Amino acid sequence: MKKILITLTLVLMILPLAASANIFTIRYGYFVPRMSGGPDSLWNIEFENMSFKKSAYQGGMLGLAYEFFMNRNISLVLSVDFYNRQKGGWYVDYTKYQVDDMVFAFPDYFGGSIVHTFEVSQTPISLSVKITPLGRRVRFVPYFGGGVGLHLWTVRIQGEIIDFSDPWLYTDPAGDITVYPVYYALLEEQNRISIGYNAFAGVMVPVGSRTTLDLGFRYNFLKGTFQDSFEGFEDFDFNGYSLVLGLNFWF
Repeated sequence: MKKILITLTLVLMILPLAASANIFTIRYGYFVPRMSGGPDSLWNIEFENMSFKKSAYQGGMLGLAYEFFMNRNISLVLSVDFYNRQKGGWYVDYTKYQVDDMVFAFPDYFGGSIVHTFEVSQTPISLSVKITPLGRRVRFVPYFGGGVGLHLWTVRIQGEIIDFSDPWLYTDPAGDITVYPVYYALLEEQNRISIGYNAFAGVMVPVGSRTTLDLGFRYNFLKGTFQDSFEGFEDFDFNGYSLVLGLNFWF
């Protein structure tokens, strides 16, 4: 809800400026997060233990932007983009069994019975400087630029988790087995706000008297610091690039 309210506030702030805006843009980007980190990276821990694939967190990022030309070569761009991916998966090497009143994760090559969802989202609200070195009155309009923004982000795990910090010893006729408690949990860092940066480049191609097709490459720089449920993990790596296709309406 906090994310929605802030986004609506931004839209209400810029609506009065629409009449003087030079370009309004609707865009779609295919976002590829870098998802890097060390042994305490939540990305790495999920990918090592769960059935999640990195490709599941690559996907669409919708965006809107207003662009205000300061002169023939330089403009300011106010933009907002939306990215959200949520996938369900299972622990690949463990299966749950109930022992007395507790549920434990037992080693199992097949796995599959201990499941949770892993959700990641970010909404960058950015102010950028855009440079069109050849101006706007050419057949193809190349551009590049960069900026800074407020990024609203959420990381959430919901479902069954294995507590690897609390090993138990299960006595079996075939030998002792190390097992781990299984709990249901809702772990989240919701609607956090961090400062992020972006860099971009591309080309605008006229397809009408007041319309151009926008083909671009965009890179977002953001590390989110955990404060609640995931405190103690590395900063979450939101860095990544987007291949962008947009439609520009000129005023």
